[in-house]
Amino acid sequence: MLIDVWYPLLPGNVVNASTYSYPVRHKLIPGSVQTRIHSGDPTILEDIIAAGKELEREGVRAIVGACGYLGHFQPQVAAALDVPVYLSSLLQVSLIKMGLKPGQKIGILCADAPALTPDLMKKAGILSPDDCIVAGLGDKPEFSGILHSNRGYFSNEAVRQEMITTATELVAAHPEIGAILLECSDMPPYSADVQRAVNLPVFDFITMINWVHQAVAQRAYEGFI
Repeated sequence: MLIDVWYPLLPGNVVNASTYSYPVRHKLIPGSVQTRIHSGDPTILEDIIAAGKELEREGVRAIVGACGYLGHFQPQVAAALDVPVYLSSLLQVSLIKMGLKPGQKIGILCADAPALTPDLMKKAGILSPDDCIVAGLGDKPEFSGILHSNRGYFSNEAVRQEMITTATELVAAHPEIGAILLECSDMPPYSADVQRAVNLPVFDFITMINWVHQAVAQRAYEGFI
């Protein structure tokens, strides 16, 4: 399920169908401007559920979101639909934490740091917000055009450098970080760049979506023993 934005959607972005090696179906949530999604505006909940029900009727096996802040609606939408629902990249936090050493934390790069509230984390299943160290990119000169969706363009290379710099500075300031999670659906195009810069596991929307797809479209294995 997609939110309403206006700028280039690169390969690697959740909204770009060429990101995937399997069929996907996109559905725009009516009226889903970023301010409503980021704040968890309850008046959009019924539109999200209606979009999910349309996807169900079209035969999808699972539904994912395209904005980490859709986590505001995760409990209600999962309860309302009949296929598995994973709306936010933040749902991966608890699993990531299980694989880290005691005392290690998860660095989260997000689009809108003030909107990444304890309430949102709770709805996304994050049991201890203190396990996360958050850095936002919404105040960066180039990424701000993505956050506010008000320019219709951005420099791919400038955003790449902002992502790398933010991740590098975050890990340098917090050596207890054992993994990185990219919250925003616009960030996976830069996951490999971030990983090369910090040499840590990097999770994003696509790691979650691939995991969900594997579960609902298992394949038979063939080979030799």
